[in-house]
Amino acid sequence: MITLKAVDKHNWEACAELKPPPEQKRFMVSNLFSIAECQFLDGFLSKAIYNDDELIGFTMYGLDPDDGNYWVYRFMIDERFQGQGYGYNAMLLVIDEIRKASDRTDVIMIGYKPDNELARKLYSKSGFREKGISPWGEMLAKYRFA
Repeated sequence: MITLKAVDKHNWEACAELKPPPEQKRFMVSNLFSIAECQFLDGFLSKAIYNDDELIGFTMYGLDPDDGNYWVYRFMIDERFQGQGYGYNAMLLVIDEIRKASDRTDVIMIGYKPDNELARKLYSKSGFREKGISPWGEMLAKYRFA
């Protein structure tokens, strides 16, 4: 069973040690950077992704002050657990948590490198629709609540 738990004093080091496969490292910053960054972004949450009691991934999301929408800033599944459907199930949980937020907007945004095909497939399967390349070079995709 996939669950999301807060990153806290008990699991932050284990979250920092999670790694993507070598060919995906160029697509993201380290989890340690994201955990630190989250300390300074009001309204953002960092969550550990678990399969039962085993830590398998990391995500960070929140309300972006620049456009007022929820954004998924980071999402990763450790290399040992990719290709098993965990990413899809975890993304559905992230979407559901945002759906339940009292300050949620009608959309969730996500950005990724245009050549990251695994991300494109996962986000598309989860309901995100590509909107085009951002000024900073990422593909932007939008999830719209029904």
